Formats: sequence, structure tokens, C-alpha cells
Amino acid sequence: MIWSPAAGSIALLTTGGWGSAMLVGLARSLTIALGAFGLGLLIGIAGALGKLSGGAVTRQALDLYTTIVRSVPELVLILIVYFAGADLINGVLTALGQAKIDFNGAIAGIVVLGVVQGAYSTEVIRGAILSVPRGQIEAAQAYGMSSWLALRRITLPAMLPFALPGLSNLWLIAMKDTALLAVLGFGELTQVTRQAAGTTKAYFTFFFAAGCMYLLATMISNLLSRRLEARATRGMAHV
Repeated sequence: MIWSPAAGSIALLTTGGWGSAMLVGLARSLTIALGAFGLGLLIGIAGALGKLSGGAVTRQALDLYTTIVRSVPELVLILIVYFAGADLINGVLTALGQAKIDFNGAIAGIVVLGVVQGAYSTEVIRGAILSVPRGQIEAAQAYGMSSWLALRRITLPAMLPFALPGLSNLWLIAMKDTALLAVLGFGELTQVTRQAAGTTKAYFTFFFAAGCMYLLATMISNLLSRRLEARATRGMAHV
């Protein structure tokens, strides 16, 4: 029997060789994407509230942040935030007489992508909040609710149906953006796929398999997002 790189790589995929490594890489990608999406969501809520009700300096700073992130390619932003952020933190530690630190790959990936996600989440959530009828907020104020209570009980639940489509897209973007972290050497799916393909020379086999994994994750995400949207919009009139 004549062995070929493609046949060997298929065997590795099906017998737990590179296949198990790719599954681990997929799990790492999803973990980083979930963490980055959550961090971006927190930044987005704070950013949207700052743009809508903050002072002039706050609004200008947030405008600058969202403009820069949405204008500069994401790969360039990842490199800037990762390397500049690491140099800045270690520089501060050195000035304070402390030892430099090595950044955990997963945590660094979550922070880097979270900063990028935050800019887009800010605009999605800001637009969703503006879609909430003003009368609902005025009614909450008439009942004597504090700003925080009205935000928690009225504004956030009411804006959710308007925000979910945009946030669903941001989740898919977060999953795909984890592939950009391969340039930093993180062991996520794309990096593992490159290693597997480079070792076996079966580039098509492994990158096709990686594409199928991303596709499967996207299909499951779309199914879940549709169910969330259906639940959030129950009782609402559909045009």
C-alpha cells in the first residue's frame, strides 16, 4: 500500500492524531471568542450609556475609540493592542521596580478581541437603546424609579429585541477573528491547522476540515440566536 500525505492526514483526523489537536484548538477558539464577546458586551453597554448620557469629554473620547477601532483593520489593531499593551504594562512594572510578566495567551486574546468587539457593541447597543420608545422611560420616571432601576427593568429588556440581530453578528465575527490570533502564536484552531498542514503537507485536507468546524459552529450559533430572537420578540407585532 502506498502512503500519501493526504491519506495519512485523513487517518490522523479519524484516529485522534491531529484531529484531537484540532478539536482542542476549536475549543480554545470558542473559549476566546466567548470571553471576548462578553468583555466587548460589557464595554459596549458602558460605552453606549456614556455616549447617550455622559459629559462632552466622555462622548468625545468614546467617539474617538469607536472611530479608530472601526477604521483600522482588525489584524493591525490586534498587533497594536497586544504588543503596545504588553510593553506599556511591563514598562509600568519596571518603573515600579517589579518584575515583568508573561501574558497568558488565552487572556491576552480575550482582552485584545474584547477591545475590538467593544467598539462595535457600543454602536449596536446605542442604536438599540435609541429604539426604545421614550414614553416607556418617562413612565418609569413617573413611577419614581431611579435611573439604575429604570435601566435594569425597562431600558435593557426593551432594547434587547433591537440589539440581538447586531449582537449575533458580532458573536460570529468574534469566532472568525480568533483566527487572526494565529499571527501571535496562540494555539487556537487556525494555528493548529497550520501546524498540522505543514507537518503532513496535506494543506487542503486540514484547512477544509477547519473550515467545516467553523461552519458547524456558525450553524449552531445561528440556530441559538434565532431562538433567542424569537423569545425576545414574543408578543411583539411582526411586519
